[in-house]
Amino acid sequence: MTFETKQEILDWYENQPRALTDDFIRNIPWNSVKDHAFDRKFIPVLLYMRDVETLTDMYYRELRRTPTGRDPVISKFMERWGIEEVTHGEVLNRFLNEIGVETDDMWQTQVRRSVSTGYNVNAYIITMLTNLIGSKFTATHMTFGAIHEMTTAQSYRQLMDLADHPVLTTILKGIIREESAHTQFYWSVARLELRKNDIAKKLARFVIENFYYPVGQGSKPRAQTEYTIATLFGEGGGLDSLETTITQRVQQLPGFGDVTKITDTIGRICRENAPQLNSA
Repeated sequence: MTFETKQEILDWYENQPRALTDDFIRNIPWNSVKDHAFDRKFIPVLLYMRDVETLTDMYYRELRRTPTGRDPVISKFMERWGIEEVTHGEVLNRFLNEIGVETDDMWQTQVRRSVSTGYNVNAYIITMLTNLIGSKFTATHMTFGAIHEMTTAQSYRQLMDLADHPVLTTILKGIIREESAHTQFYWSVARLELRKNDIAKKLARFVIENFYYPVGQGSKPRAQTEYTIATLFGEGGGLDSLETTITQRVQQLPGFGDVTKITDTIGRICRENAPQLNSA
């Protein structure tokens, strides 16, 4: 699927139906969640995923203060993107409740308050720098976004396969459909922005190769990020799946033909955390 303008990409995205509609959520067999075994080692993973989805509104506010977020097409996309991501967090929280993980009515506020001051200061500095660089940084934002969306979707696929819980599988299939649409938007806009000029292309590659971090790291503690990654990708061909679903697709972007940063980073995290997981 190839687009020649950002408006074409937005039109395509807006024509994609919602997966997690009110009817879909109502029809999830919530009452049968406890009828199926669920390995407790995946609870921290679900909590991490829930929190990262919930914090999307924070990322949205940060991006809106940059030339990228003020782009009318990207801003329009982000309005729906933000709603969908927060819904993902709410549905994951409901599943956690059904398997016995208690949360109160203020859990979303608690998640937002748990973000460190250091993260917020760093985000402020980055926003200032991106405003100085201007619209040439949009290619970097969109490439980062595409990588994070692809990684998120593949993480859900891994969790679906490893947990093997039928109700969770139903939920995750719906979330993956929406994440895949997000990926297509980010990746397609990144492709157009990277083609514009060599400065944007070189800047995006420099940032990814030197400052790439797994989705959620920073807003969530590093130990939680690494536990989630090692649990999902440390065995069962998880890294091989990243190579085909993420690295090879990133390499299709202009200027990224030989970049392996994502697979290298996640592979290193899996190796470094294998002893702790095996002894748990």
